[in-house]
Amino acid sequence: MAALPPATTILQVIPDLNSGGAERTTVDVARAITDAGGVAVVASQGGQMVAELEAVGAEHITLPLKSKNPVTLWKNRGSLIELIARRKVTLVHARSRAPAWSALMAARHAKVPFVTTYHGTYNQKNALKGLYNSVMARGDQVIANSHFIARLIRERHPFAAQRITVIQRGSDLKALDPDNVSRLRQQALKDSWGIPNGHPIILNMARLTAWKGQKVLIEAMALLKDTCTSSPIAILAGDAQGREGYLADLKALIADHGLQHAVRLVGHCSDVPAALALSDISVVASVEPEAFGRAAVEAQAARVPVIVSDLGAVPETVLAPPDTDEQERTGWRVPPGEPEALADAIRRVLALDLDAQKKLKDRALAHVRQNFSVNVMCARTLDVYARLLQPA
Repeated sequence: MAALPPATTILQVIPDLNSGGAERTTVDVARAITDAGGVAVVASQGGQMVAELEAVGAEHITLPLKSKNPVTLWKNRGSLIELIARRKVTLVHARSRAPAWSALMAARHAKVPFVTTYHGTYNQKNALKGLYNSVMARGDQVIANSHFIARLIRERHPFAAQRITVIQRGSDLKALDPDNVSRLRQQALKDSWGIPNGHPIILNMARLTAWKGQKVLIEAMALLKDTCTSSPIAILAGDAQGREGYLADLKALIADHGLQHAVRLVGHCSDVPAALALSDISVVASVEPEAFGRAAVEAQAARVPVIVSDLGAVPETVLAPPDTDEQERTGWRVPPGEPEALADAIRRVLALDLDAQKKLKDRALAHVRQNFSVNVMCARTLDVYARLLQPA
């Protein structure tokens, strides 16, 4: 891991610390900062992952950083200026738009370097939304979490083109190794989900929001109901995060297709390695582009065959024809929003013999080890910090 200059204190700002890729990356980088001899501080509204953050030696400061209210943004600016001074912060790293505006103003006031990570595709339908999004390109260094996102930044914010560094998200490969997940953990999770033995498990690990495509998977399960002899069970593992209307729609769709026993809504899952160790297939059914697609990477690291929507950064994370030879395939890519294509891919994966499964899993694991480890991600992030903190 890269070393940091003496007396380095890094402040990361993010709306909250509930489940999500940006939140996981925040904790991973905080751990790397402390391991490298620095001080890690995170400001957010709080959430499920605060205890984990503090366990890695970081300090959490609770501020209303999820708010988009202009008055609150201005007040957060003042709070962050005070925090920077009190904790002797040497660099600020923003990971979301609303808190990034407050953090940008605070960092400029304090004359400390400002870094952003462009974590999403961010809806941009008009000039006002473009201005709002532009804060994520105003860092002294702008981290893009995929080459797809780097291209998007250059198109939207040409002024930032020379300050972009691509650092793809990394996963904890050791924790995801199924050999490191005890049978006790797996059985506990299986019991909590009420999964009977003898059924292949199809895992969809994503927060419950329409663009993540849960409805597409449910429709695919309806197509499989009478044509798949193995009777797979789909697990939709994700937090609705207040989207009760969407949750109700999913329940109604499951009931309409008579899939109450074949599709389970299990809520937030805190033990991702155990969930993957239980699974026979991982499905990423997004109907809008993924900025990176961590779920697909984690499935490959856990030796679980993966099926993904062919959007966004997917060609970087899942290798498949026509972009690569069949012998180099690490998963399946299907057109977004097409239940028939998804159902067909599920049938193909379930029909693989043991030798074909092993070869696929070995290729996928090698691909992830080479490109998407958490150690590589953190080392590259700390290199960005170190460059900006070098004496002029």
